Amino acid sequence: MKKKKERKRRSRSTVLTIDVGGSHVKVMTDKGRTKREFSSGPHLSAKRMVKKVKELTKDWSYDVVSVGYPGPVIRNRPLAEPHNLGPGWAGFDFEKAFGRPTKVVNDALMQALGNYEGGKMLFLGLGTGLGSAMIVDGVLEPMELGHLPYRKGKTFEDFVGAAGLKHLGKIKWRRSVDDVVKRLIAALEPEYVVLGGGNAHKIGKQPPYARLGTNDKAFKGGFRLWQDGATKRSEHTVGGQELRAGS
Repeated sequence: MKKKKERKRRSRSTVLTIDVGGSHVKVMTDKGRTKREFSSGPHLSAKRMVKKVKELTKDWSYDVVSVGYPGPVIRNRPLAEPHNLGPGWAGFDFEKAFGRPTKVVNDALMQALGNYEGGKMLFLGLGTGLGSAMIVDGVLEPMELGHLPYRKGKTFEDFVGAAGLKHLGKIKWRRSVDDVVKRLIAALEPEYVVLGGGNAHKIGKQPPYARLGTNDKAFKGGFRLWQDGATKRSEHTVGGQELRAGS
């Protein structure tokens, strides 16, 4: 009974969602729906990020926090330092820093949550790097497919991330994206693929094997983390969660 009341209370709570990216940190609540942001980059530490978020949202009221982090997460804490940000992220206690109940997930997983429509979905985020996550019949699992070996001693992320776009040029980059996505479809056999991230709109004509998501879906994913009955831990996954489709 006590747990039921707690879930009901939290379902009415105002959620602050923080989307941490390699170039910007974006914030929004599920009540205000007004997005604010600031630059991130290779010198942004976790402690400084929290300080800047508090300064940016000092006129906002919120009860709980969702954080989308660009890297693996275990038990609401980053498992490793990010590739494109400053030091001090691994093991950082965001709940203690914000002084509110806080859920931390991989940023691609948070975008996947916002785009999920049931079944078996593969989400790929084309941004600074290559984010990835799968949802299979409601069971969510963050992935690190971008670091798999690809060509010439480099990874998928080296070819389809922002550095690959700059080095290859748009035409060759698009070919690389097409090839990488098709390889992952063949290996993972999703029912549908969603392409998100800041560079997804640069692939040109929407491919027949995927649909384009929008970056704002990351906020929806963060809000859904706190919806009553929307997510729960799965004993069959490491750090995974389970989501009811349509929540």
